[in-house]
Amino acid sequence: MISIVVPTYNEEKNIERCLTALANQTVPREQMEIIVVDGNSKDRTREIVAEIADVVMIQTSEGVGGARNDGFKAAKYDIVATTDADCEPSKMWVESILKKFEKDNVVAVTGILKPFDWNNMNWLDILVYRGIFEAANLMLMILALFGQYHLCGANSAFRKHVFIDLGGYLPLAYADDVEIFKRIKKLGEVKLSGSMQINYSVRRIKKIGLMNYFYLILKMDTEIMILGRQPMKGSYARMNYD
Repeated sequence: MISIVVPTYNEEKNIERCLTALANQTVPREQMEIIVVDGNSKDRTREIVAEIADVVMIQTSEGVGGARNDGFKAAKYDIVATTDADCEPSKMWVESILKKFEKDNVVAVTGILKPFDWNNMNWLDILVYRGIFEAANLMLMILALFGQYHLCGANSAFRKHVFIDLGGYLPLAYADDVEIFKRIKKLGEVKLSGSMQINYSVRRIKKIGLMNYFYLILKMDTEIMILGRQPMKGSYARMNYD
């Protein structure tokens, strides 16, 4: 049994694709609880998700991490996964998550990202993006060998009771999914699953620009993991990407 939390904000163009993929996993639909936490969308998002999701709730906490926290609190199962509204989980995503949690000492699991959403992109750009994502996934696997993990908000799962006891995501402007690893690793094992795959929309990267995106990633990881800062200002969580 698993609960899945999906934060949304003006995602009428993407959310049905995400939820349909969740509803058609190798794990039976009745063993999953799909929770959508909406940040007061101004479009048809809530109308669309009402047809597929088990729970649709209005976000009350701050930021995308706060939306995930709201969903975790409402979840009825102890294994809770999280992804983004513009992502498309692979067919075996849920099955891969549950398999990792068969060991009682595992408290969190993360996976890999495959890029998609190639609208208005030429073949060379697509080739570059795919190469960069492959390199990033390889780096994640290497870091995992040394006990270091990035619990990407688009592709992670936790034991609910551990997540709640930990206090969930902190109300940071960004990189809350990087910061949470620093705390949760002290409470049990974290695992990386190569079969826990999410098709990850590149629209955010296209909007920001590839170089700017990786500068932001480097900046975030440096601030959180090395300098120990907790950034409270600045966010791209609610930019318009379309």
